[in-house]
Amino acid sequence: MIEKFFTRIATTVAHIAGLAPTFAVCCLFIVVWAVSGPLFGFSDTWQLVINTGTTIVTFLMVFLIQNTQNRDGAAIQAKLDELIRVSKAKNSFIGIEHLTESEVQEIREKCERAAKRHDQQVADMAVKKAAAQKHGSKTHAA
Repeated sequence: MIEKFFTRIATTVAHIAGLAPTFAVCCLFIVVWAVSGPLFGFSDTWQLVINTGTTIVTFLMVFLIQNTQNRDGAAIQAKLDELIRVSKAKNSFIGIEHLTESEVQEIREKCERAAKRHDQQVADMAVKKAAAQKHGSKTHAA
């Protein structure tokens, strides 16, 4: 129950924080604060208000946004795992997000090498096909 409540709040706040009107309202707060500086003689209290406010908002937003990103990342990972599972891709890739960074890097390098080999094979086949077609058109022309 608490988890669902927090998820709902985190999702809503993250959504609202990303809207253009929210940015405009925050800018308006900064302008109002700056304009009020001379009224308060640019006092320490005047500076403390903005420092404290921005620190609290930043502190809370870090956790809310991280929660939202964690859920989004997990959802995307689950979708990718399902695509891998139902396709001709290697099922061994499912769950690699739990490996260490160096293990994931090693897998990425292997995939890049395999992709380069595949690209080279495709290029070689294209050259052979073009040569065969060229050779075939010469025999038809004679």
